[in-house]
Amino acid sequence: MTHNNSKTGKLIVFSAPSGSGKTTIVRHLLGIPQLNLEFSISATSRAKRGNEIDGKDYYFLSAKDFKTKIKNDEFLEWEEVYRDNFYGTLKSEVERIWANGKHVIFDIDVSGGLRIKRKFPEQTIAVFVKPPSIDELKIRLKKRKTESEDRINMRVAKASAELATAPLFDVIIKNDNLETALKEAEAIVGDFVNS
Repeated sequence: MTHNNSKTGKLIVFSAPSGSGKTTIVRHLLGIPQLNLEFSISATSRAKRGNEIDGKDYYFLSAKDFKTKIKNDEFLEWEEVYRDNFYGTLKSEVERIWANGKHVIFDIDVSGGLRIKRKFPEQTIAVFVKPPSIDELKIRLKKRKTESEDRINMRVAKASAELATAPLFDVIIKNDNLETALKEAEAIVGDFVNS
């Protein structure tokens, strides 16, 4: 993934524990034309949920195809979340967005975000969105009513571990107040894409 033109696109990574509001922030930024962002669609080997659309929500691959692409070095980063349940970022996705003359924005888990930052240290800004507190996170996840108590406790435990990685990110946005967090995100990304 080398780029010879002087104006190489940039990579903007948003990572956070589940329920901290990163998806809301990323959607907001995508709606600002002058930031010139395009969303990086992840690949996954998990089954489609609800009305998800291939090529819009995710690139849905079989576990076998996913493993072939890993072997062929087609991913920027990937991980096996549980057995045969893979998520990753295809190099071709980033190249597609750069070819469109846009910057890539990721809504990605903490380990994936840090892997992208390590691969492209100069071109990447890694932003960590911090929920107000673990308790607040638990309340938000419960409000969603999509998961069992066990799953919520699992996510909360994972969130605690993820919060410990916050200092590894370039910037931390504390999402106590969504309006403030959105403005902060806009300013950070605006400065970065114009630098």
